[in-house]
Amino acid sequence: MRAATAIALVLVGCGASEGAASTPPHTGATAAAVAKESTPSPPPAPATPEPREARSERREARPERAGRTGEAPAKISARHVLIQYMGAERAGPSVVRTSDQARKVAEEVLARAKAGEDFARLAVEFSDEPGAANRGGSLGRFGKGQMVPAFDAAAFKLAVAEIALVETPFGFHVVQRTD
Repeated sequence: MRAATAIALVLVGCGASEGAASTPPHTGATAAAVAKESTPSPPPAPATPEPREARSERREARPERAGRTGEAPAKISARHVLIQYMGAERAGPSVVRTSDQARKVAEEVLARAKAGEDFARLAVEFSDEPGAANRGGSLGRFGKGQMVPAFDAAAFKLAVAEIALVETPFGFHVVQRTD
């Protein structure tokens, strides 16, 4: 009977007349009856909205939002002010301060940033990183392992908006996590 139903539906779909579309005589069914039997059921009713708690749990399970659940996020955004000293990696010839002097400057920048001064302005005023002033110290988004280990470890431990001081081979960084 299934083959007869399929043939009848094909004939009906091609515009054949009801008489030509009737199924073989041994079934006794007409194309109209076959078409009525094979009418698709109405679409299912729309699903009820997901409870707010379930949506929140699903959102928090996303890797980019993992920092909100206590897990380390895959990527973060941060900005920094780099204070270099003589002998630091990539320090230009114009950098003549000692490591101790650089630390004192970095601690001053840290205190001012924590007191609420504009971080971008501090980057303009103090950062030895080329281009930092134009970006307000922004490093953009980066993943774990993309920065030197000491910086990476410090940045990924910070909560959003938290500020810290870290030393790397490049000098002292006042770093703030932004996302």
